[in-house]
Amino acid sequence: MKKLLKLTLILALFGQACQPSKEKSKTLTSELDSVFAASPDFSGVVLIADKGQPVYHKAFGYTNFETKSPMDTASIFELASVSKTFTSVMIGSLQEQGKLLYDDPIEKYIPGLPYPAITVRHLLNHTSGLPDYQKIMDEHWDKSKPAGNADIIEYLKHYHPPKLFEPGEHYTYSNTGYVLLGSIGEKVSGRDFVELCRERIFIPLNMTSTDIRTIAEKAVLKNLALGHIYVPEKQRYIRADSFPSSNYVFWLGNRKGPGRISSTSTDLLKWDRALYTEELVKKETLLEAFTPTKLKNDSLSNYGLGWELRTHPLLGKVAWHSGDNPGYKTALVRYIDVDKTVIVLSNTGPEKFFNRLEAVDRLLGIYK
Repeated sequence: MKKLLKLTLILALFGQACQPSKEKSKTLTSELDSVFAASPDFSGVVLIADKGQPVYHKAFGYTNFETKSPMDTASIFELASVSKTFTSVMIGSLQEQGKLLYDDPIEKYIPGLPYPAITVRHLLNHTSGLPDYQKIMDEHWDKSKPAGNADIIEYLKHYHPPKLFEPGEHYTYSNTGYVLLGSIGEKVSGRDFVELCRERIFIPLNMTSTDIRTIAEKAVLKNLALGHIYVPEKQRYIRADSFPSSNYVFWLGNRKGPGRISSTSTDLLKWDRALYTEELVKKETLLEAFTPTKLKNDSLSNYGLGWELRTHPLLGKVAWHSGDNPGYKTALVRYIDVDKTVIVLSNTGPEKFFNRLEAVDRLLGIYK
């Protein structure tokens, strides 16, 4: 009888201990719903994980606003510049293999570029001073066909737009730098960048819904979340690819390195988990990627090697990246010290996207 009473008391105490945790989780879910479900302009998928376990995973809106096809947590999105995190790790892997060094001059791999003294590291941390390739291509490229890395590099050589500053002096976000990284990866590995990503990252991590897809390959996907833009005059969302301003998605459709990866929230969590291990690269390589860049004047840039960096007042170090394509806004946020992950993928490119990320950031601190 005494043993039974003792067991009953232990179970009661355990139940009381678990109750605050359950209540906290319930409250967090309710708060998150108010951030996303209550927002009429948000369509997409949100995944929040604690030590790799999803604590919130929901879909909102539509993959296609014309057909009202409902969004699903397995929907595929264009990641846009979140793709740069993959490029960075790929280059880190090639350095570990002795194929290149971060401090190698880029002329070693791409001869003839009229921008001396730029290193691979400058490309990775956006301190190269390279001009924006998209402006040159917009002015001179035949937009009836898609351009690839070789075309972009040739136009940089031919038109030689001026550099923005001397390498290492400033931080200025550069898609041009990541195009060159994609080409350097191909040069030193002897493999196409798309195949390289499949063989070294997507397949080993079982990221079965992730790839660098052509427009034709994306067109046959049944679970692709199409990008949309809200048109006030029509009071509805229109497919982003129907606007002339979105044409660069086509005429720069073969570029590799700065973007073009499409994926799901679940696959991105697999990517996140791999970055806590040495499955892809050593811890030392990741630590360097998650370290702010020192500029020539000894000030620090809050960008490492392929990652935005900051410190949360309650949760510690944060490595993250966002992406922005016509009709899409995306983000992968990794709270490294406490092992929490936030993945937000939207196919409406909402104006208040970052306000919602800030709201999630605040809630994670409150309900830590």
